[in-house]
Amino acid sequence: MFFQAPRVNIFALIRPMLYGEQSLTTVGEIGERALIELMLRRLTPMPGMPVPFWDDVMAIGLADGRAAVINTDMLVWETDIPPGMTPYQAARKAVVMNFSDLGAKGVRPQAFLASLGLPRDTLVDDVEEMARGFEAGAREHGGYVIGGDTNEASEIIISGVAIGVALQDRIIRRDGSRPGDVLAATGLFGDTATTFKILLEGYEAPEGLRDSLLASVYMPRARVEEGVALSSSGSATASIDSSDGLAISLHDLQRSSGVGFRLESLDASPAAREFAELNDLDPLDLALYGGEEYEIIFTVRPGGLDLAQESLMAVGCELVELGVATSDRKIVLVEDGEEKPVRKEGWEHFRI
Repeated sequence: MFFQAPRVNIFALIRPMLYGEQSLTTVGEIGERALIELMLRRLTPMPGMPVPFWDDVMAIGLADGRAAVINTDMLVWETDIPPGMTPYQAARKAVVMNFSDLGAKGVRPQAFLASLGLPRDTLVDDVEEMARGFEAGAREHGGYVIGGDTNEASEIIISGVAIGVALQDRIIRRDGSRPGDVLAATGLFGDTATTFKILLEGYEAPEGLRDSLLASVYMPRARVEEGVALSSSGSATASIDSSDGLAISLHDLQRSSGVGFRLESLDASPAAREFAELNDLDPLDLALYGGEEYEIIFTVRPGGLDLAQESLMAVGCELVELGVATSDRKIVLVEDGEEKPVRKEGWEHFRI
C-alpha cells in the first residue's frame, strides 16, 4: 500500500444506492450462525467436496484419495483477547484454535500461515513475541509456520490458516451420528467458563485454583493426537471441536447429523466444581455454557466404544462418556431423574 486511506465507512456511503431506504437488519441482531447460513445460500458448493459446508474444516479432494484439509480462524484484540494475555500467548492460541479444528477431524496439521493486522504504534518487541508464539504453537504438534502477511489495521488482528493432508475416508465429519451412538468427549468441561467469571465478572478464587484456571485460557491445548487416534481407529462416527462451548457444539452436531442427545452422565471439571461451590454457582451450567476449551466431542457406535477408549488411552487420554444420541432431535440433560432442555447458548460472535 502506498497511501493512507481515510477512515471512511464506504458501505455507509453506497448503502442507499444498493438497498434504498428500507429498514436494514444488522449482524448483531441475527448472530454469527444465522449470518453464516445467509452467506452459504449465496455460494456454490465445489463439486466433490470431501467435507460439506458447516463443518469444522474445509477440504479439497486430491487425485489419490487424499484431501488437503484447511481451517481459518482469527483473533481480534478487542473482542477475543482476555485481560492479562500476552502477545506470545495470543499468537500461540491462534495456532491452537486452528489446529484444534483439524485435530477434531482426525487430521494432523502440517503447516500454519499467520496474517497480522497491526496498528502502526504496535511495539516491535510485541510482534517478535507473536512470532515466538506462532512457532511454539506449530511445533507442539510437529507443524511449521510457512508464511503469512502483514497489513496496517486499527487494532491488532491475527488471522491464521492451518493446513493438513489426510485420507478422505478417514476425515471425521459432523454428519455421521446415528441414534444409539455413545456421546463422548476427550475431557471434562467448565474450566474456561470459570476463568472468564474471574477475568470478566470479578469473581474470586484462591490463588492455587485461580492459577490453574487461568492456564486453561492463557495456554490452551489442542487435542490433535486424540483426534488422529480416533481417526486411525475408525471408531468415531462424528466429531466437533468444542471451542464454542459444549451446549452450542451439541446443537451444531445435531444440525449436521439430524439426531438429538441425552446427557446422562455430564460432570464438570474438579476445578469448576470447587469454584462453583465457593461462589454458589451451578457447576453443570459452567460445563455446558462456556467455550474455548478445545476438547473433541464425538460419537461412537456402541460396539466401537472399547476401541475408542483404547485408541485414546494409547495417547494418554481418558474417554469421558456424556450420554447417547437419540432419534427425537432434542438435546436434554438428565439430572436427578429429570430431563432439562440444553439451551443453544455458548460463544457466538456478534451476540452480546
